[in-house]
Amino acid sequence: MQRAFPSLPLCLVTVLSLSQLCSGIKWLALSQTPPTLHINKTQHCKMLPGLVSSQAQLCRSNLELMQTIIQAAREVKKTCQKTFADMRWNCSSIDTPKYLPDLERGTREAAFVYALSAAAISHTIARACTSGDLRLCSCGPIPAEIPEPGYRWGGCADNLHYGLVMGSKFSDAPMKMKKKSGSHANKLMHLHNSEVGRQALRDAVVMKCKCHGVSGSCSIRTCWRGLQDLKDIAMDLKTKYLSATKVVHRPMGTRKQLVPKDIDIRPVRENELVYLQSSPDFCSKNEKLGSVGTQGRQCNKTSSGSDSCDLMCCGRGYNPYTERVVERCHCKYHWCCYVTCKKCERTVERYVCK
Repeated sequence: MQRAFPSLPLCLVTVLSLSQLCSGIKWLALSQTPPTLHINKTQHCKMLPGLVSSQAQLCRSNLELMQTIIQAAREVKKTCQKTFADMRWNCSSIDTPKYLPDLERGTREAAFVYALSAAAISHTIARACTSGDLRLCSCGPIPAEIPEPGYRWGGCADNLHYGLVMGSKFSDAPMKMKKKSGSHANKLMHLHNSEVGRQALRDAVVMKCKCHGVSGSCSIRTCWRGLQDLKDIAMDLKTKYLSATKVVHRPMGTRKQLVPKDIDIRPVRENELVYLQSSPDFCSKNEKLGSVGTQGRQCNKTSSGSDSCDLMCCGRGYNPYTERVVERCHCKYHWCCYVTCKKCERTVERYVCK
C-alpha cells in the first residue's frame, strides 16, 4: 500500500487498512477521509478507502460527486450514533472498525446501518443539488398538480430523483458485484434494507412554504417539495429497527427468497427491516460478536427507558460522579432586538455503568 500511494496521509493509510475488514458498507470509511483531500483528479479515486471497483469507476466519471458522498458517510456516522445514544448498541461499530461482526453477521443492527446509509447518500446528494454544490444537477421538478388558492409553486425543490438514482448506484454496488463474495442471503438482506431506507426517504418529502404579503400577512405562499432532516428519517428507521422481522433464506417457487422465520403465510413487506441472525445483548465486551459492552457508559437514573441505569448497565450497578456545568441564565430581552445573559455554574450528579 505504501509503495502504491507514497503521498497518502498516515491517517488515510490507517483507514484503508481498516476498511478491508468491512463488507457492503465499507464505503463508510470515507467518513475518515482527511478534510484536506479534495477529489479533483481521477487518480484521487485510488486514494479513497473502502470502494469496490464499480464505485471507483463511478468516482472517476463523477469526480464532483465524491465530496458529497464523503459528506454522506460522515452524516451516517454522526446520525447513527446520535439516534442510538440512549441504547446499549450505540452504533460504535462505525467508529471502531475492528468490532465489525455486529454489522457483518446479518443482524438487525446491520439492517439499520444499511438502511440509513442508503437513505443518507441519496438525501445528501438531493440536498447538494438544491444548494448548488453540484453542477451535475439542479432543483427538483415543479409538481404537476395545481396548488390551492393562496399557494404557488416556486423555490427550489430537493432533487430526490437524482439523489435516488446516483445514491443507489453507488451504495448498492458492493451487493451487485458478480464476484461471489459473501452469502447470497446476506446480499438479499442488505439490498432489501437499503431499499427500505430509500422508501423512508421518499416518505420524508414534505411541502415547505415561504410567506409573502404586507407586514407578514402571508397572503400568498411560495411552496416547494423538500426533504425532512436526516435525523427525522433516522428516527423512522429506528422504529422499523425495533420491530424488524427475522427472516430465513429458503426456496420459494423456482428460487430462494427471504421469508419471515416464524410467519410463513406472508412474504416480507417492502417497508420492514429484516435480519438473519439474532443480536447479542451488548452488555459485555465480545469482539467475536461485535459488542463493545456498556461499561463506562452514561445512564439516566430517573429514566424508565432504554437509557435507564437498570437497562443500560445490565444489572451490574452504576457509579455516581459530580460535574460542574456552566449555563446561560438570567437572560433578558432588550428592545430592539437582542438578548443578554449571565453565566451560572451549578453542580450536577451523573452516573456511569460499572
